[in-house]
Amino acid sequence: MTTMSIRDVSLFVQVMGQGYPVVFMHGGPGQDYTSLLHFKALADQFTLIFYDHRCNGHSDGADVSSMTWENLTADADALRQKLGFDKWAVLGHSFGGQVALEYALRYPSSLSHLILLNAGGDNWWVQENAPELVGKRGYSAASAQAARRFFNGQITVGEYFPTVYKFLGAYFHRLDLLGIAREMVSGPHIKFQPQATIFGYSQLLNGWTVMDRLGEVHVPTLVIAGRSDFLFPPEHQAILADRLPNARLELIERAGHNPHMERPVETIRAVRDFMSNANVTAHSPG
Repeated sequence: MTTMSIRDVSLFVQVMGQGYPVVFMHGGPGQDYTSLLHFKALADQFTLIFYDHRCNGHSDGADVSSMTWENLTADADALRQKLGFDKWAVLGHSFGGQVALEYALRYPSSLSHLILLNAGGDNWWVQENAPELVGKRGYSAASAQAARRFFNGQITVGEYFPTVYKFLGAYFHRLDLLGIAREMVSGPHIKFQPQATIFGYSQLLNGWTVMDRLGEVHVPTLVIAGRSDFLFPPEHQAILADRLPNARLELIERAGHNPHMERPVETIRAVRDFMSNANVTAHSPG
């Protein structure tokens, strides 16, 4: 684990394993790399690059207003160059999947494969559909309203945790609070950045969509998600996979927004199979 000077920021980076490089773009906005560490199991076959986006997690050195698509994607490509990779595979989860789509559109020659994990191409699903779905799944009207405020950036820093706790269960097929607490205690330090969440949903993601540009993404793509996801549900995953020219869809049963946590064996197997079938070759830095 280290911090690396990338452009105008200091990015927190962790590299492990050996083989073809795969970079992991974490969700949020406002979270960190630890949410994707279940994929460490792939280190026996791939070089894994985990990092925190600017203004997220343990990365620092820039004001939250610098969290633009231009900077997020340019940071990622500068990191690729600094690590000496000609190309790499990109796995993006949730918000990280949105960054990954922007990256694929802006730097098409820099990635060889794209894995979209519970991600989406239109933030309407998060801002408008998710709060409605929370209510339809039996949560209270107060929980649904909390979700609407949260996903539209209409909270304060102090309201971050009390608000998200009101609909926390919706993230999972079956909420395991004991398991979550155990991971938080025994795992690496998780660092949340609520100000990045607020800016991200109120500014960066407000009205964001790339649905009319998905036909420009030609790399082999795996669209994978938990069937019970409330942010980007199966109907959106099907549309996403259909519009991406070289994509396949895989839904993980009995899993919500974080299938790598709820069903790690099935999720990791799906990623391995995808990379194998996409004919990944040995990599040497260029």
